Amino acid sequence: MTSSQQSNQPAKAQANNAQSLKKALKDCMIRDRFRLSKRIAGAAKIKKPEAQAAVFDEIAVDIAKSMMEAEQRANQSKHIEYPELLPVSQKKDDIAKAIEENQVVIVAGETGSGKTTQLPKICSELGRGKFGLIGHTQPRRLAARSVANRIAEEMETSLGEFVGYKVRFNDQISDNTQIKLMTDGILLAEIQHDRFLNQYDTIIIDEAHERSLNIDFILGYLRELLPKRPDLKVIITSATIDPERFSKHFNDAPIIEVSGRTYPVETRYRPLRGDDDTDRDQLEGIFEAVDELCDEGLGDILIFMNGEREIRDTADALSKRNLRDTEIVPLYARLSAGEQNKIFQPHAGRRIVLATNVAETSLTVPGIKYVIDPGTARISRYSYRTKVQRLPIEPVSQASANQRKGRCGRVEEGICIRLYSEEDFESRPEFTDPEILRTNLASVILQMTASVLAILKLSHSLKRQINATFKMVCVCLKS
Repeated sequence: MTSSQQSNQPAKAQANNAQSLKKALKDCMIRDRFRLSKRIAGAAKIKKPEAQAAVFDEIAVDIAKSMMEAEQRANQSKHIEYPELLPVSQKKDDIAKAIEENQVVIVAGETGSGKTTQLPKICSELGRGKFGLIGHTQPRRLAARSVANRIAEEMETSLGEFVGYKVRFNDQISDNTQIKLMTDGILLAEIQHDRFLNQYDTIIIDEAHERSLNIDFILGYLRELLPKRPDLKVIITSATIDPERFSKHFNDAPIIEVSGRTYPVETRYRPLRGDDDTDRDQLEGIFEAVDELCDEGLGDILIFMNGEREIRDTADALSKRNLRDTEIVPLYARLSAGEQNKIFQPHAGRRIVLATNVAETSLTVPGIKYVIDPGTARISRYSYRTKVQRLPIEPVSQASANQRKGRCGRVEEGICIRLYSEEDFESRPEFTDPEILRTNLASVILQMTASVLAILKLSHSLKRQINATFKMVCVCLKS
């Protein structure tokens, strides 16, 4: 063997070590891959063979630890069953195939289809969650906690183990967690210190049709991130409200349609203003609607209210009426976890649930046969005149009204009483304005700039929508 051949042997061995270590990275946890890859590249530049070999050995140990963690996650025991009565269960094979074959999938399902609780299980059954978390966002804290509870219950695991959640000021997550429920605000905050979302191998954006500011920014960011993270899967769920818009945003991603309500719902209009132009009080209208529905037979009633104060006042007024075998239950975001969980507990007799619009899409209250819809909600809106973000009470859109109606008719035929006229309903806008069109973007733009997202590369249609607002915000910030 010549001297040149002998001198090349260490170089070849070093190259082989680097290549074999790089190949092993695909079996490591995603969060470790970039860090380990940089260490391998740095070690390859070390000229002394002995020193380089020692560094490669250290890296190999860390790779082995990461691979072992991924393997342990893959071997975690999990119980997965799909309730036959849920429409999404009938489509699970189609959804699973779409997730395997595409980086982005849109799942459009009506209220009560089961998409929120079953999609994480479908992902887990596909082997997602092995190399990173299955992140599952909800628009509200109440929904994040309750959905996590429900999935953990269905998978027969303790909350905080295989299934956990994280909301502001509270979380239940462990090293064993594979399915992580969180608010979209939490995910947006995490982007600031995890730009490539390396702790996740799958992200589910739920209730995307709500078009909150957080959801719009996350969707814009994900579209730019996906080419850099080809291993990341994104599932976007929406009510059957314009899912094509989300599909186009992600290069014509496939849409899986899932049916929802299976029983007919009768709509009755009982406007507070009568034919003789006399106005009834909203509380009086609710009382009359409750009496009408009680005459229809047994069944729980869901009444939508504008806020916590209205819920308390209405609950007190209904309690004074001494309705037979009737339990009155409030539902709003500030309730304790124990009070919130009461909604899902079995009960005897009739239950009247007084809820904010948290029960409109984020949370499915079980056993509802009747809905009373006053037709209003508190909607956050920025006043350019007073320069203040306000929460005025406004009529809800047709889409929101139909979402409310869809909360009944899941287990049997239902009735929805609207405390406004059919003409009023027909004159309302089809959809609620996206939050990005009715908020002050100054603080959001500062937050995005601070997190290196700049002004986010949003879809062209969205850019056109917010162009005027954006210019006004820039003037405000400069001043």
